[in-house]
Amino acid sequence: MRTSSSATSPTPSPAPASAISAFPAALSAALLVLLAVLVPLSALSAWVDLEIDDTDRYVAAVSPLSSDPAVQATVTDLVTEEAMRRIDLGPLQDTVREFLHETVQSFTTTEAFRDAWDTANRVAHQAVKAALDGDSGQAVTIDLAPVIDQVKQDLVRDGVPFADQIPVERTEITLLGPGQADELRDSFRWLRYCSIWPAVATLVLLVLVVGIATVRGGLRAGLWATAIVGAGFVLGAIVLRVLVAVGRNRVLDEVPGGDRDAAAAVVDALTASLRTTVWWVLAVGAVLLVGAVLARVLLRRRGKTRADVR
Repeated sequence: MRTSSSATSPTPSPAPASAISAFPAALSAALLVLLAVLVPLSALSAWVDLEIDDTDRYVAAVSPLSSDPAVQATVTDLVTEEAMRRIDLGPLQDTVREFLHETVQSFTTTEAFRDAWDTANRVAHQAVKAALDGDSGQAVTIDLAPVIDQVKQDLVRDGVPFADQIPVERTEITLLGPGQADELRDSFRWLRYCSIWPAVATLVLLVLVVGIATVRGGLRAGLWATAIVGAGFVLGAIVLRVLVAVGRNRVLDEVPGGDRDAAAAVVDALTASLRTTVWWVLAVGAVLLVGAVLARVLLRRRGKTRADVR
């Protein structure tokens, strides 16, 4: 009686799904580190290229600050002090100072002041770019001369006493002290050189990583790669937020006390798009991470259900 050898030969067992779909741990760690670097680099270089180097966008970012109380107070104090240095009225000095201070403060709430503020910042943007491209020891400032000139014209037209004696001279709000400007100058040049290419490289890298993982390891590997990408986005967003906070503190370290509130308002206005980017990247990363993990769980449950049915 013959027995079939095929009946007794063991059937090769399929490789475990986890072994096929597993994304290598080393590659996962490398991708996380790479995204933690690329995400903030992409955001910062695009920010420099699209906002800091663009006059219209720069002015649009700081234009709303004409209504900021800190900016209005700083401008009012500077204009008043500059005017009173040219006026000597003896015992009436303090009275005139208070009157002029209130008048200038009232002017900072007008449309004329908002126009003058935009003009000052349009001129200041060229100075900011020159300072970031310039030599060491050069601070970054906003010259309020266009604002003072507009204040003087309006006060003279309204018949305010001694308004014609207000000097229209270079009067600056310091945004970056010379030491901090020197530290940031090389970084800005490098970010300007990078332009939007880090962002393009990041997107290409993500498509390649997820695509290759899916082709080589199947849907589960692709989902695992997507989850790693999401985690990398979250980590990169956190790094970017920390960099923005640390950069803000360092920028304001050298700003004189009288300019600090106004400088902080300007810095916050210019970095508002970066903080918005943090939340967008964080949200996208969380969606990718949670969505990929949930999809893998559902696939695993379906696989178990089919196995039980069989």
